[in-house]
Amino acid sequence: MSTSSIQAVANALDASARVCVLTGAGVSAESGVATFRDPDGLWARFSPYELASMDGFLANPERVRDWYNYRRAIINSVEPNAGHAALATLERMFGENFTLVTQNVDRLHQRAGSVRVLEVHGSIHDNRCNNCDHVRSDDELVCPNCSSAMRPNVVWFGEDLPQDVFAAAEGAARTCDVMLVVGTSADVWPAAGLPMTAKMAGAQIVEINPNHTSLTQHVHYVLAGTSAVILPQIIEAMT
Repeated sequence: MSTSSIQAVANALDASARVCVLTGAGVSAESGVATFRDPDGLWARFSPYELASMDGFLANPERVRDWYNYRRAIINSVEPNAGHAALATLERMFGENFTLVTQNVDRLHQRAGSVRVLEVHGSIHDNRCNNCDHVRSDDELVCPNCSSAMRPNVVWFGEDLPQDVFAAAEGAARTCDVMLVVGTSADVWPAAGLPMTAKMAGAQIVEINPNHTSLTQHVHYVLAGTSAVILPQIIEAMT
């Protein structure tokens, strides 16, 4: 990665009033959380529709809960990495003019110190009632409000994203001057559409990823590398 490219992105951020960041599984992978779409990722070993769909949950809720408990144990055993820390630093620089939109459900961003986080795919650390949408962070299997089954508070296949959260994400994309797209395959919709929303509104788009994606040809800057390496360099280059 050339220092000139890093400096160009740092300069763009320095000149910005509002910044939006979209993160994906690649950011967490650097902490040891397996991604789903890599050849050796979680979907290669498990059927997504058995473990991440309402049909799968209704067919075997115990298996689904056991799998999410297994994933929580993995997440709880790792630590945020330098990329997470750099984004928390960037938020402190911009304050309320910074928004972090994440497709990750692990809350490693929050553990690193990020506050202005929009979890468009939910959080694995919470459970939600199947009937009344009551959310709680304990392991209760039955909703105390309506006695329906509790389920992991994540977006499954075939489900809509939380409307209020995604509306806020779209608003941040439309009003930012720079959007960083970090560690995401840009294949999971509708979150994958946020960078083009930002671009059409006039923002500069920066992709940080070791691999080319379907978004690469549309961005202003491509920083080929992992977020744990690239993001700290950007922060250091900012004035």
